[in-house]
Amino acid sequence: MQDSEASGHSLVSSDDVVGTEVYNTSGEHIGAIDHVMIDKISGKIAYAVMGFGGVLGIGEEHYPVPWAALRYEVSQGGFVTDVTPEQLENAPRRDDGWYGSRDWEIRTHDNYGIPYYWI
Repeated sequence: MQDSEASGHSLVSSDDVVGTEVYNTSGEHIGAIDHVMIDKISGKIAYAVMGFGGVLGIGEEHYPVPWAALRYEVSQGGFVTDVTPEQLENAPRRDDGWYGSRDWEIRTHDNYGIPYYWI
């Protein structure tokens, strides 16, 4: 991802977010952002769907993580998160309509201990 902070602004294109690496608080690489989900009404980014594990995309698992669970770290050149492997394991599973289910969103935010983005 391009370092827009150094250029004096904080906006970033979604093209630059996709593929950005994600690290845990110990600095270990844990995955990358596959895509983001944006709330159509508020315009807020709701989730980063992240790819974890796998080799060359084979066996990779995708998990929507609340956007508020990530923070950009200039020195890392990527996002840092406190999300634990246990939280990922316990996250509500995605079915075909996960992104249209407020119940799924509530359970997901509760799992990660993140405030609801829609409030």
